[in-house]
Formats: sequence, C-alpha cells, structure tokens
Amino acid sequence: MIGREAHRLDALAPRVIYDIDEATSFVADRLPSESQARLTYAELRKMLAMHMAWLESKGLQPQDVTDRRQDITESVIIAEDELTAYLLGKAAEARIEILDDVDIVHVVSAHLDYFEAIGAVGPSASSTDL
Repeated sequence: MIGREAHRLDALAPRVIYDIDEATSFVADRLPSESQARLTYAELRKMLAMHMAWLESKGLQPQDVTDRRQDITESVIIAEDELTAYLLGKAAEARIEILDDVDIVHVVSAHLDYFEAIGAVGPSASSTDL
C-alpha cells in the first residue's frame, strides 16, 4: 500500500502555492538598497502581478493543477530580457516611475529566485534547448 501511494504521489504535480504578499516581501528583501529606495512596496507588488499576468499569457499558469498528473510535453523557456522589456512597458502604462532600468532587472531576478525557492520552476535551459 505504501508503494502504491508513493507511486501515485510521484505522478502528481507538487503543491506549489504562490502568495503575492510573501513574494513581495521576498523580492523586496533581495533588492539592492538603491532599488529599494526607488521602488515603493505597492509599486513592487504591482510589478509582480504584471509578471504573473505575463506568465499566464505564455500559458504558464494553468487552471486546476492541484493533484493533476504532470503532463508537460515541451520545454518553455523564459528569457529574462523579454520579461524585463515587458515589465518596463507595463510599468510605464501603470504610471510607475522607473528611475533606473536596472531596478526592473533586479525585480525580475529576485522574483525568479522566489519561484525557485517555492519549487515552481524547472532547471535552467542549456544551450541545446535554445
């Protein structure tokens, strides 16, 4: 019975819970002090929500994944520079004043670190995947 249950659990997607409040705190704590001084907590939270919307537009936030068999058939590669450009544009639309573009780079990097910390990302792509 233990073996059967272990096999069943092995086939299921792990429960990864994204918490926007936790993510905002995680990212804010990892930003360099210069970026922390230029971005408010509310602005950072908005940018993380924009990032999540971008992921959804790429098909990376499927509905009803709890206790679903893993069925990923192709690799999805996230290019940080593409995401950074997207967030720069969205920040301007949302009237978030970005004084230094490097702040967005730091936000993206720290947010991806959060995904890794909660187990929501796979391995980095190799040059053969590109």
